[in-house]
Amino acid sequence: MTKFDLSRRKVLGGLSAGATMLAAPAIAQDANLSESVPDEFNRRNLSGFRAHRWQDYFSNLRNGAILVDTKSRALHYWSEDQSVFKVYPTSVPLTEEMTRRGVTRVTKKVVGPSWAPTPSMKRRNPEWPDFVPAGPDNPLGTHAMHLSWRYYRIHGTHDTRKIGRQSSNGCIGLYNEDIVELFSLSNVGTQVILI
Repeated sequence: MTKFDLSRRKVLGGLSAGATMLAAPAIAQDANLSESVPDEFNRRNLSGFRAHRWQDYFSNLRNGAILVDTKSRALHYWSEDQSVFKVYPTSVPLTEEMTRRGVTRVTKKVVGPSWAPTPSMKRRNPEWPDFVPAGPDNPLGTHAMHLSWRYYRIHGTHDTRKIGRQSSNGCIGLYNEDIVELFSLSNVGTQVILI
């Protein structure tokens, strides 16, 4: 077996188990990924993410654009000048009732976020703490981008088993390595659509 002869499930599973052969950002794509990774890897691993064109969802790329596909569990990012295109595996909400879809935007960016459960989370899980400071026990990981919808964020996670699954209470989770990169590419005002 070559290092590129892996299924998407094995790649995600290996990453969550701490495999060092492939790093999480290897899943993230840029415009010339096909030049740096064999075609077999592209077909077998990245084909699990539904391909999207920004023009089908956004009228322009002012401030960049983020599309979250909750069905394929992938986040797509396009830069304003179209020089950068990335795709990241995500966690998505546990249930349809927790899944919000529509148009929003990044309103705030936080390095080392703290976390407090929402009132509805607390009702479902009264044993949860009222507040968790930044650090390894924080469910928002190392970085968070607040959306214009109250309580909704795109954030990292220290629990890498959640990526690629329905595992969140409404937010979109990424590997910490991926949220660091997306955080650096995105701005307050970046357009976001969840489908």
